[in-house]
This record gives sequence, structure tokens and C-alpha cells, in this order.
Amino acid sequence: MNRRQFIAALGLTGAAAAATAAFGQTMSGRNPYYNGPVSDHFDGERFFLPGHARDKSRADLLKWSLFESKALWPAQAAGAAFDRPPERVQGSALRISYVGHASLLIQTHGVNLLIDPVWSERASPFSFAGPRRVNEPGIRLSDLPPLDAILVSHNHYDHLDANTLSQLARTRPTRVLTPLGNDTIMTDYNSAIRAEAHDWKARVEVGRGVFVHFEPSYHWSARGLFDRRMALWAAFVIETPSGAIYHIADTGFGDGELFRAARRKYGGFKLAILPIGAYEPRWFMKDQHIDPAEAVKIFELCGARQAMGHHWGTFQLTNEEIDAPPKALATALKKGGHAETRFRVFRPGEVFDVKSVV
Repeated sequence: MNRRQFIAALGLTGAAAAATAAFGQTMSGRNPYYNGPVSDHFDGERFFLPGHARDKSRADLLKWSLFESKALWPAQAAGAAFDRPPERVQGSALRISYVGHASLLIQTHGVNLLIDPVWSERASPFSFAGPRRVNEPGIRLSDLPPLDAILVSHNHYDHLDANTLSQLARTRPTRVLTPLGNDTIMTDYNSAIRAEAHDWKARVEVGRGVFVHFEPSYHWSARGLFDRRMALWAAFVIETPSGAIYHIADTGFGDGELFRAARRKYGGFKLAILPIGAYEPRWFMKDQHIDPAEAVKIFELCGARQAMGHHWGTFQLTNEEIDAPPKALATALKKGGHAETRFRVFRPGEVFDVKSVV
């Protein structure tokens, strides 16, 4: 197997991206992204979630990448027609346009927030290998409205796409809010990206009474083999005058305490946006990616009135079939006694006009 075949086999996903640096530079005993004080979740070199550091070994990565079988995804999968969002959505109305995978546009109270924007053809550091998108982004870049902020949750390639951020810096310039260390990755790529780095527990105003909170999740970070957990990762809580939105980009389930704590802190949520894909095989993925049944548990634990699924159906990152996540979600909702209308799933280009639930 040559280098290119090996890279392609690894898939260069959020879970497997760490392997790419085996063919690149090494980082020995220093953090290239962040130089800050030691804290309860930073040891001076690497970030961690206290009591929940569960790194997989390189042997585990190779075992999964080379010996586990993947479902065959189609080269093209159906999305909806391109959405053309309005310039603003006023008041308590909440409009969410699903771009695809973990990318979405949230509009409410006159504020426009774009989350984890990936318009590139591949979720990869390379143009010739790595997971390739099977559907077009649900919004054309030229059709995006003015943005008040871009939120980037962590540095895996399916969430932090430096090329897309560079395009947005030219066409929709705005501040990019991201956890500690990820700002360096962005500005090293393009100094025009207006990246602002924040720690867990930060509360950042984005205008019109809307604030973004940085909260922990059961996840990790890496752009290569030797920079594991050298940049922070986060979930977001978007505080609005009409209720809070809980957006979790990537997470394992852990002991569930983070989600109970979020409910205690924010008093429940108007909406939870939860990942439902990229979860097989469970022996490898369970500490970093939830499955649909666990997404339903989080929906219950965090006290959300409604939920929306994301992180599925665009890039094949793991082993399950392309339509397995919504099917498994429907089964889990039925088992938990929840109507499917409480936890919605959309395809790229579709819009969720969130209504209150009695």
C-alpha cells in the first residue's frame, strides 16, 4: 500500500485525521496553537476534560481504518433545493437552514450565526483524498445573508475548514468565535480571518440580546498525529431573549453529567441541535461520537422542548450506511415514547422553522 492509498484508507475524518501527520511535520513537547496558564482542563500543553480523557491509540486507529468494513455510500445523495435565506429573522421566530453535515445557519432575533461552515469538496487537508461530500451545500455561499458571527467548535477537518473560512473572510467578513488555540490555526492559514478564541464558561455577546456560551463536551481535537488535544473543543449555548439553544457539534455520551449540568445551568432549552451520525464501530467511536439512541438520551437529559439532528449524510466518516442515523433515531424515539416531530432530521437545503411544543 503506497502513501496515497494509506491516507485514503484512513479516511482523514474527524476521528482519523490524526493519522495524516505521520507523513508531515512532528510537534515535540510543545503546543503550537496555545500558550496560556495551567487550568483545571489545561496542563500547560494539552487540554482535557477532567475524569474523561479517553484517547484511542494509534493501533486502535489502524485497526479501525484498515480492518473494519464500511458500508458503501452512494457517490451522490439527494439534498433539497438550495435554500435562499432571508436577510434577517426578527423576534422570537427561529429559522435554521441545514447546509449539510455539521454546517448550519441559525437566524433569530435579527441575528445570523453560521456554525462550523464547510463548503469544501472534501473534509480533509488534501484535495485528492479523504471523505468527499455526496451532496451540495444547502446554501450557495453567494446566497448567505450578512453574518453577525461564525462559530467553529473544534479543529477536526469536518468542522474547521480553513478554505471556507478564508472565502467567508472575503465575502461575508465577520468575527469567528472558537475555543482556545483554534484561532492560531485559522490566522496561520489566512490572517484576514477574524478569529477570537475563548475558554469554556465564556459568554460572548453577538448583538441584539443574543449571547454565545462555550461549554464542554466529551470530545477531543487534532489536525495531525502529534497535536492531539492541543486546541480546545466546545459545545455552544446560544442565549436569546426567547430561550436558549444548545448546539453540540461532536460528543460522546460519557456519564451524561455534562448534559444534566447544562439543564441545571440554563433551565432547559428551546431547541437542542445534536449529532446523530458517524458512530460505527461503537468500540472505537463511543467515547467521541454518540449514536442516535444516545442523542435521544441527551435530548431528555438536557430538558429541550425540541431537537434537530445533524452530523450525518454528507461525508462518510465512519462505517454505518448513509441512511442509518435517521432510521435508528426513529426507532429510539419510538422506544422512548417521543413523537418524531419532537426530534427532526433534515437534508441539505431544508429549513427548520422552529415552533413551540406543548
